[in-house]
Amino acid sequence: MRVAVFGAGYAGLTVTRRLERRLPGTVEIVVVDESATHLLQHELHRAIRRPSLAETITVPLEEALDRAEIRQARVTDVDPDRGTATLDTDAGEETLEYDAAAVCLGSQTDFYGIPGLREHAIPLKRLDDAERIHDRALGEETTDVIVGGAGLSGIQAAGELAALSAEADLELDVTLVEMADHIAPGFDTTFAGALRRELEARDVRIETGATVAEAGTDTVHLEDGRTLPYDLLVWTGGIRGPDALAGERATPESDLAVGEATFVVGDAAEVVDESGTTAPASAQTAVRQARVAATNIQRVVNARRVDDEAPPEDGPRFATYKYDSPGWVVSVGDGAVATIGPLILSGDPARAAKAAIGASHLSSVGAIAAAAELVRNELGWPDADAVDFSPYVAALLDERALADTAAVGEDSLASLLAIAGELNPDGPIDLTELTRATDRAFPGSPANQFERLVVDPMLALGKSTLPTGKSDEDE
Repeated sequence: MRVAVFGAGYAGLTVTRRLERRLPGTVEIVVVDESATHLLQHELHRAIRRPSLAETITVPLEEALDRAEIRQARVTDVDPDRGTATLDTDAGEETLEYDAAAVCLGSQTDFYGIPGLREHAIPLKRLDDAERIHDRALGEETTDVIVGGAGLSGIQAAGELAALSAEADLELDVTLVEMADHIAPGFDTTFAGALRRELEARDVRIETGATVAEAGTDTVHLEDGRTLPYDLLVWTGGIRGPDALAGERATPESDLAVGEATFVVGDAAEVVDESGTTAPASAQTAVRQARVAATNIQRVVNARRVDDEAPPEDGPRFATYKYDSPGWVVSVGDGAVATIGPLILSGDPARAAKAAIGASHLSSVGAIAAAAELVRNELGWPDADAVDFSPYVAALLDERALADTAAVGEDSLASLLAIAGELNPDGPIDLTELTRATDRAFPGSPANQFERLVVDPMLALGKSTLPTGKSDEDE
């Protein structure tokens, strides 16, 4: 019996690791992905500013998985009725048969047929996209930068570009363009307002109610007749389904099934749960849906392994997915904003939550050293060579997180969620005015001014007077 998992992102890796523990060794598990590594997608924007983080946010699949067979190939078609998938391999086209499968192929960037957009814009889906954006930003002739789409990916990309401009003294003019009437559409306007303040403090210009009609070689044309010049155009304005599903996002019911034994998980699907809530495309959605898919695949396998002359006509009962989110954390350069229950926070609490989420996921697949490096990067801790925090990160993370990607970040938010639950307010509680005052990364805050005017000069003075270890004779 063969179980196939198509895609090794958050959903695919979670499904596979669960099945490795739950299915008997006689069941073959095959993972198919174009890449030999798993990408920490929610940290991809960091590579725009720091390409060296590529090694930190990628994990070799052979290190993350125990017994699953890994096939590096492109999935071009999935047929749930026949239980087959078509693979594009180096040796040519191949058909893979399966008894049960999870389709976790993620999404592709949607350019919506806007003239010139695909040709001139750089998406942000892969590491080489981040590298191209980085290289273009550093170009001598690059001044005007447009980021199209102010969802969470676009906000984080704009924040990184603004931070790169400040660090490298590039003087980039970064503009974030969104067709909706506020950034982070789909989220509470209070949360969106906190994100807007973080962006504007870093001199990111925001254009809302602005729909892109066409992209020329150096100009974006808006539907209202305005034009915006650009030297670098980044597009994060929407997603479509994977090519293997004809570019469409599957619409399964809450059991995620699109056939008797095929389940579509994560960004490849657009799921409306039993309460009528549409699950957003995100890492946490993918991980939570993956738990359901793994359970249902296990039930399919168990049912087919039972030697029964009269199996139930309806097949196994399937578990169902219900949307629920412990919160959201969004990076804006060196800053961050988090919504945890009704609480909206920025500064160190938000950065700590972001670091914990990424570290939990990396640690769950055994990448302890990468988790420690990610924490250093998020919190501004010492250089990688200064202190090895790996043992401490491993000790601090919950053992369940080390065993299962499904625990991504949830335990790290437990105490704040408990506080939020006790408050039980009618609406969001914006605490960013308080957290911003002590935020060293927020331009103009008291903490930022103190660090810039007092701490940094003292550190610079200290470095200039440190002994070199050389004697006069050495000179």
